[in-house]
Amino acid sequence: MKLAFISDIHGNANAFEAVLEDIEQKRADKIFVLGDLCFRGPEPQRAYDLVQSLQTDVIKGNADEWVYRGVGMGEVPEAAYEIMNKERDWVVSQMGQNAVEALHRLPEEVKYEYGGIKIHGFHATPYSLFENVLPDSGNSKLKEKLMQEEADIYLYGHIHTPYIRTFGGKTVVNLGSVGLPFDGVPKASYAIVEIGENGFQVSIVRVTYDVGKTIKQFKNSDYPNKEKLIDILTRAKND
Repeated sequence: MKLAFISDIHGNANAFEAVLEDIEQKRADKIFVLGDLCFRGPEPQRAYDLVQSLQTDVIKGNADEWVYRGVGMGEVPEAAYEIMNKERDWVVSQMGQNAVEALHRLPEEVKYEYGGIKIHGFHATPYSLFENVLPDSGNSKLKEKLMQEEADIYLYGHIHTPYIRTFGGKTVVNLGSVGLPFDGVPKASYAIVEIGENGFQVSIVRVTYDVGKTIKQFKNSDYPNKEKLIDILTRAKND
């Protein structure tokens, strides 16, 4: 069984299409989407439509909730609060109301089991859409924040920085980001879990796509804060 886990598309439909093509080439049996579908990209509705076309398990991320109700005070740095709400308003203006409301109704976790291997997927942590659990966190913090329920593999998104760590017989995976990576590699990122008769293996996949096309879409749009997003796409850094 080959499972693909993707997250943090962020309205970058070009990157998403490249990832879906790669997943098809790898002949994955099932796809899971772990949130942040539309916000902060030039094609929020098309990204949403592509997710819908998969007819698969999709859960909510913090940015999906933001699309529905706006960015809350204290959820981002104070200096970013006003401009990120302007970005949110732009995204909503590009989407149908039904899609916006559907984002709010998404579940917040997914559980899956195959061949005796239990998988728990969520956006940030099992109990928060917003908390950052970074790659340099100690094993004790990963256990406290992510391993709240019994599983063999824990997968999440949110931090846009892919990694895999195994300890205590458990495996933790961050998928990175399809549409807005922060790890200095301007390529889409997702994870593959392969479960066989004798165990499983996990890998991070990086996919090249036409970043320049997405940048051009921003340049030709009236997206608020587009210079910031162009910089993040160019450098794959958010600093």
